Amino acid sequence: MRTRRTAVAWLFLAPFTVVFLLLTAIPTVSALGFSLTDLRGADLRHPLAVNFTGLDNYLRLFQDDSFLRDIFNTAVFVAVGVPLTMGIGFTLALALNSGIRRLRGALRTVFFAPVVTNIVAVALIWRYAFNENGTVNKVLGAVGLAGPNWLDDTHLAMPVVIALGVWRNFGTAMVLFLAGLQAVPQDVYEAASLDGAGKWRQLRHITLPMLMPTTLMVSVLLTVFYLQVFDEPYLLTDGGPLGSTESVALYTYHQFGVGELGVSSAASFVMLVLVALVSVVQFRLLRPRS
Repeated sequence: MRTRRTAVAWLFLAPFTVVFLLLTAIPTVSALGFSLTDLRGADLRHPLAVNFTGLDNYLRLFQDDSFLRDIFNTAVFVAVGVPLTMGIGFTLALALNSGIRRLRGALRTVFFAPVVTNIVAVALIWRYAFNENGTVNKVLGAVGLAGPNWLDDTHLAMPVVIALGVWRNFGTAMVLFLAGLQAVPQDVYEAASLDGAGKWRQLRHITLPMLMPTTLMVSVLLTVFYLQVFDEPYLLTDGGPLGSTESVALYTYHQFGVGELGVSSAASFVMLVLVALVSVVQFRLLRPRS
């Protein structure tokens, strides 16, 4: 009977196991092996004939000014994008939970729509809107201001790319914060109100502390997204102008495109380590304390 139950369990696990091995485990182990070799695109016909180079690809990355610049760009994506996305998402969730009564369902759908909207179509609209003769500059021209060429300016392209990332993700933060707010017992607010606590004190001493698990989850999810940001800079600027919006993920893609498979694999594992380290720090700082 025990053998039969074990066989049935493995039968149910088989689809996931096969998919996990083929699409995750084997490619990950292969990429780790590639990162320790001088594999290039021309070597794909004879991948076992490449030379083992150890950590040379990793050393090469940290001697590459472009890669160091892209780490800085990615840090800017995280440092600016995560707080903005969380702030907008939390503000909207708070308004939908307590302030807005009418059309709540419709507004929730409207705010969440960017999350499920096709990013390619959205990026095309944003490229047109922020073009030198686009919608944004026409609006600025209507009030007497001369608009710049946003996506070709090394100082302005990054804010536009971050704005697209925030617009695309604040709906996720809003939904998660809204779920956390609705899980807070109303009795606590009623007791605090009877004790004379106003809205601000309730927010500071009740809502925010009880939302710490949700805040941790939202923070980790958004940080992982912005550390791996690819779609927005690729579709809007392809990392330009002059690499000012190129992320680590986009650098990895470009290295793969020119046939530097070993370097590309090494860059992907550097990104993996960055994601793991930042996630551990967030769990340490934001974990609920008794």
